This record gives sequence, structure tokens and C-alpha cells, in this order.
Amino acid sequence: MLDARYSIRTHICGYLRADNIGEDVVLAGWVAKRRDHGGLIFVDLRDRSGVVQCVFDPEASGEAFVTAERMRPEWVVRLEGRVRIRPEGTKNPNMPTGEVEVVISSAMVLNASETPPFEVEPGIETDETTRMRYRYVDMRRPEVLAALQLRDRITQRLRKSLETRGFMEVETPILTKSTPEGARDFIVPSRLNPGSFYALPQSPQLFKQLLMIGGMERYYQIARCFRDEDLRADRQPEFTQLDIEMSFVEQDDVLRLTEDILHDVVKEAGIDLSLPLPRLTYDSAMDRFGSDRPDTRFGMEVHCLGSVFGSSGFKVFAGALASGGRVKGINAKGAGDWSRGRIDALNQVALDAGAKGLAWIAFTGDDQVKSPIAKFLSDEEIVGLRETLEIEPGDLALMIADEHDTANEVLGVLRLHMAEELAVRREGFEALWVVDFPMFAWDEDEERWAANHHPFTMPFAEHVDSLEEKPGDALSHSYDLVINGVEIGGGTLRIHDASLQRRVFGVLGLGEEEVGEKFGFLLEALRLGAPPHGGIALGLDRLIMLLAGAHSIRDVIAFPKTSSGGDPLTGAPDTVSQRQLKDVHLRVD
Repeated sequence: MLDARYSIRTHICGYLRADNIGEDVVLAGWVAKRRDHGGLIFVDLRDRSGVVQCVFDPEASGEAFVTAERMRPEWVVRLEGRVRIRPEGTKNPNMPTGEVEVVISSAMVLNASETPPFEVEPGIETDETTRMRYRYVDMRRPEVLAALQLRDRITQRLRKSLETRGFMEVETPILTKSTPEGARDFIVPSRLNPGSFYALPQSPQLFKQLLMIGGMERYYQIARCFRDEDLRADRQPEFTQLDIEMSFVEQDDVLRLTEDILHDVVKEAGIDLSLPLPRLTYDSAMDRFGSDRPDTRFGMEVHCLGSVFGSSGFKVFAGALASGGRVKGINAKGAGDWSRGRIDALNQVALDAGAKGLAWIAFTGDDQVKSPIAKFLSDEEIVGLRETLEIEPGDLALMIADEHDTANEVLGVLRLHMAEELAVRREGFEALWVVDFPMFAWDEDEERWAANHHPFTMPFAEHVDSLEEKPGDALSHSYDLVINGVEIGGGTLRIHDASLQRRVFGVLGLGEEEVGEKFGFLLEALRLGAPPHGGIALGLDRLIMLLAGAHSIRDVIAFPKTSSGGDPLTGAPDTVSQRQLKDVHLRVD
């Protein structure tokens, strides 16, 4: 809570109430509004706590009245006066300070302001780049301030919640070694070591494992992370995560701890989270929702239609099933009366998502069946489709015939697209776990296996013996926390045996020399008394974005960057001088 200690003021604007009537106060802040009512001038004075109305009367205010005549929005001022109750009929029940006003006796302009680039008001329509360019002005607006205040409360609650559970906060290095963790590193040249580079950490992954080996047992950190990757609404080149690691645990221990902390934290946003959270296996999430971060606040689930079209005369369906693929579909309820052109436009959505094409059947409001493929289907197939997708008049069946994973992923994209198009209600706060991810994923570009989470993930015990022979079948002790269709965080149990870690590196195609160069320090540590351990990292920006009801993490970061990674405020990234380049032994072509 903001208070007046250690400052030039005696009181805070937003906290003045009827109890303060008759008190002499000194206030300081920004001029939010100025209104000249002829004989009186009213100034709404704003500080971080809120706004209070100040009155300048030419008789009571003296020279201060002359000063008030010059005041303009966003001027910084110091005012002295006495609190009084507002006259009858002028009280404002919509303001916390609406019962009182301050009659000003002295005024000092601490700093004048030019006309701001946009109004300091809620709900302005100024473009985002301009607001980011003048972020220090944007911060004065109530919704930006509220988001940053929520961020502060959440962060403080996280620290308190972890402290009471025996966790110790430890900082890990920002300048570190480049290791393959899934994304591209930001690299930093070393002046003292020509030709050598540090990397900014994508996460504290290796260091938190070393902390467990070092006997810390329960560690956490509000960690800054850096990834040089393409940006989007919920991604920035630098971001903040709550990083947690625990020794002597199994998967359920990590999940229960995370649930308890989340329960504590979301109370700050007025949410009562019901525990335990539901769990979906990765396979189930993909089969039902076409996504490993499903939004379960609405239906429109993906259904397998193999039993419906198992003997179909429609070559597209028959061919997909004969080759080991799938025919799957969703029911877009309420889209059955869409125009042909609008339905056909969905084909491009499917193609962009990786499909070869989209099949559809519209069941109109008067229960007619309309589709370019209807003539290839039997009456029994139409009946089976109705039953499986629970079709009613006015619904639209969207179907994909393709490989199993492709069919799921495309329908997952279509499911979200149709929810937007149909304005499906998605309200509330629904959190769940997605667990049991595959250990490896095949990288088509590199033509090799890649780690699905990271290369330090513990495989299921029953899959260890067949890692090299059947890497695609191996499951891992990995888990993602998903809220409202957004991946908030993820974690794994870690490999704590050096020989198993070497085998996993081998499956990933890393040779002995590369392993020694990049991970030699980790393997050495694993041979010196590594306990079983595991943890999780929660995206603080994403969590606060959801709790604040924002649409982008940029809305809850004090100084965010644009979608191209630029900072309109400072002009970063920017060129540097030839002298700076020479110091770090670099030349720019």
C-alpha cells in the first residue's frame, strides 16, 4: 500500500475519506483533469493510489488560484489544503474519495508537462506501438496500473507461499554457456576471451539441477529467461517464469505442490480454484481436443469416425483408413445454415493447418443434408455421423481424413477457429494437467529424434530398456499446466543417473565429443551424488495475463517489446560503435 512516509506529502490522494474531514493535508501527484467553473477551479489530483478532487477558491486559495489557472493535464504539482465534505448533491459514489474534497491554500508546480501523446484515460483506442513508445505515460492509465499492481501482488504471494513450504530463493547466472534446449540462444561476445561467447539463459534448467545435486533440496526463483524466437501475443524475447525444483520427489509431489501454490495465488484475483485439478494424458488431449493445451471451457470435441466410415464408398475416407490413417470430425453447432462460400472458406483454414483438404456436411435448420460429398455416402453413414457427433438441425460436420496426428491437429485448429466464428462462450478459469508426453519427437528437417520437452527428462521406467530400439514409443514423466487453453507452464522429473543421461543423448544423435563439450559438467555432477529430483516452471507473464483478463502478455509487462522484438521506447535493438565491436573482436559485414 502506498503511504506518505519518506516523501514531501502528508497524505495519499486515493486514501482520503470522511474520517479525514477537517485535517490539513499536503498532497503531490499529477493533474488528471482541470475544470474551470467561473468562480471556482476544480483539479482532480492523481497519484498511484487514485484521484481526489481539489477545489481552488479565489478567496481561500489566494496565489494558489492563479497557479491553478495555468495548470494543465499531467502537470506534476504539490498542493496544501484542508479536507472537507463535498456539498450536498455533488458527492460521487463512483469514486472511493467521492465524499470529500480538498480546499487548496497553497500550490506549487513541480514540473509542467507538454500535451501528452494520448489521453490518460481508460479504454483509449491509441495504437499499441504509440502506447509502447510512451509507456511511462501509458502506465498512468488505470488498466495498465492495475495489471502491474496485480503482478506485484501475485509475485509477493508466490514468494510467501513457497517460503512457508521450505523453499529457498537462489539466483542463477545470466551469462552462461550455450546448450541446446529447444530454442535459439541470444549470444553475448566475451571481450576477455576472443572468439568465445556467453549465452543468455533460455531457462535455469541445468543450474537448478546442479542446485539439487548441491543439496538445496527445495529451490525457487523468479527468473528472467531469454529466447531468440518468433514472437506472438503470449511470447516475448525476454520473459519471467517462476522456476521450482525439488529433491526426493515423484511426479505427484510436484503436481500437488504446484496446485497448492496456484490455489494460494489466484485468490489474489478473486478466484477460488477447486483441487485437485483434472488430468489428461497427452494422447487423450490430442484425440479429444486436437491440442496438448486444450481449452476445455467449451465442447466441440474431436471424434473418431472410423466406425462410421469403415466400409465407405467415398474414396477419400476409404483411402485414409486403408493406409492406417484416421477419419475424424467435429460438430460446429449452429453453422449448418452458413452460406456455401463461408463454409468453403474453412477449407483454407484446414490447408494452412496441414490438411490435404476438408470434408463437410451441413444439416440445415429445416433438417436438409447439404454437402458435395453427400452423394458418395450411404444413408447408414449419415445416420452414424449424426449419432457420433450428436448432430441436430442447424449443425455443421467438419471432417478430416489423414494421418492420425495430422487429423487431430487440423481439427484442433478448426475447433478454435469455429469457436471464434460462432462466438462460443468461453468464460471462467479452467485449469488442468496434461501428462505423459512422448519422450521424443521426430524432427523432419533434421531427420533425427528430438527431445519433446528437454533432453534431461526422465523416461517411464518400463520404457528405459527399449529407448534405442523404440524411441517413438517411450513416454516421459512430463507435465504441462494449462489454463483456458494457454500453456502456463511445464516441467518434468529429471534424469539423475549419468549412464541413462548418456543414452538419451545418444538417441538424440549427440556424439561423445559434443556431449563432453556441452554437458560434461552435468554428467560429472550426476556421478557425484545426484538425488532424484524434478520441478516445474510457470510462465508468470501468461498467468498474470489470464488473471488480469488481458489479451497479450505485453499488457502485463512494464516495458514490453513489439511482435518484431523491437522496443519503441528506447529504439533497441540498435547499432553499436566500431570501437565497441572492436573490443569484442567482431566485425559486421
